[in-house]
Amino acid sequence: MGQDANAFLDDEDYPAYTMGRAAEILGTTPGFLRSLGEAKLIEPQRSAGGHRRYSRYQLRLAARARELVDQGTALEAACRIIILEDQLQEALRLNEQLRQRDPADG
Repeated sequence: MGQDANAFLDDEDYPAYTMGRAAEILGTTPGFLRSLGEAKLIEPQRSAGGHRRYSRYQLRLAARARELVDQGTALEAACRIIILEDQLQEALRLNEQLRQRDPADG
């Protein structure tokens, strides 16, 4: 069982944080987290009791949103920026994987 628990700890997408704990970690309010869900930036999973649960990955996105909003960016614009940044990061990661797989194409 210990190994299974470690797998969850290492999984960035495991919904380990309640809304209250996530808000506390981010130094924000539960309402801010709900607004990120309404803006389609993060969609928390739900526990069996219907409570929102957030992953470390989602907390990173929420922290970036808070940073942009604190700098004066509108929430909707901040969410769009973060989505584009995330897509770019993924494209760069995939591109690097392809380069490593076939170095003759460089």
